[in-house]
Amino acid sequence: MPQKYSQAKALWAITRASFKAIFAHPTSVVFSLLFPIIFILIFGAFGKDGAPTFKIAFAPGSDSTNDYYKDLRFNPTLKVARYTDQGQMNADLEKGALTAVINIRQVNDSLRGAKLVVETRSTSAAGVSFFQLKNILDYHRLSVEKKMSSDKNEYVHLAQPVISEGKKYRQIDFVLPGQLGFSILFATLFGVSFTFFTLREQLVLKRFYASPVNRLNILIGIGVSRLFFQLINVVVLILFGHFFLNFTLQHGAVTFIEMVLMSVYMLFLLMGVGLIFSSIAKTDTAIPLLINLFGFPQMLLSGTFFPTSVFPAWMQTICSLLPLTQFNNAVRKISFEGLHIWDCWKEIGILGIWIIVIYAIVVKVIKWQ
Repeated sequence: MPQKYSQAKALWAITRASFKAIFAHPTSVVFSLLFPIIFILIFGAFGKDGAPTFKIAFAPGSDSTNDYYKDLRFNPTLKVARYTDQGQMNADLEKGALTAVINIRQVNDSLRGAKLVVETRSTSAAGVSFFQLKNILDYHRLSVEKKMSSDKNEYVHLAQPVISEGKKYRQIDFVLPGQLGFSILFATLFGVSFTFFTLREQLVLKRFYASPVNRLNILIGIGVSRLFFQLINVVVLILFGHFFLNFTLQHGAVTFIEMVLMSVYMLFLLMGVGLIFSSIAKTDTAIPLLINLFGFPQMLLSGTFFPTSVFPAWMQTICSLLPLTQFNNAVRKISFEGLHIWDCWKEIGILGIWIIVIYAIVVKVIKWQ
């Protein structure tokens, strides 16, 4: 008797085989399980309970022995910045990096005795965040007065705030440098990695290697063509942002040239990363996984879409070590703050360390066949 064909068994066999095939490729596991977990951890670290935070500083000589000061320090929505350089504090206030500078001083009233006067200084660059901060300061005033006495005397006086004109910080001034870094990162890595991998698999690099042409010239010749193409994208993005979206170029053409030079520096770094990936990848399907493992954390942690200040302090330390963070910071300093490229020595230095490490690895792992 011929055995009846079981559709149920066939369905189970296909389902089981398909399930095994999913886990046969580590790429599926990483993208399906690991990246969602990473996203949850990163976005879950934003602020505290989703509440907005305000960055403030206390003026030099401000009284820190009173209850009002202590109340402010324990408010989770207030992030207190410390400055050793008052000029830097004023510069941050002018560009909106600080919501306000607060000065608390004790004065003696001949009729009511000692009381606290709270003076605040801000700029138009802080926008609506300063008016939200005023409500917090007033809340703490009422809280302290309630603790100090049940009478109606005023023990904490909020002086009329001083608001000066600051640099007008538009959203595009933050977004465009981040998108510039994002575009450079992924476009360069994909372009260089796949180009060199294809040339190696097709034995083109092997033929070049056997020719009298210097190996360094081979790499430079192929790499420069890819980098030049990415540089065109950089120029287009900056010019489009400036002329159509009012992106700030503090010194005009000089700022534009310095942003392009900073982009070339970053492109050279990323070319080395692409060479590493093209050399260690066994198949072309492994290249996207390597690129995303390198690029996605930077996309989320380097101030591309939102400032790194939303993260806790320990995570901000990790963010500061990433090359894309340094690139984004340098470009924003050059474009909006009006600094010159030589003023970004810290960012250039950290990127330089990355370049040395990356190209030391390239020398060890690069394959010509």
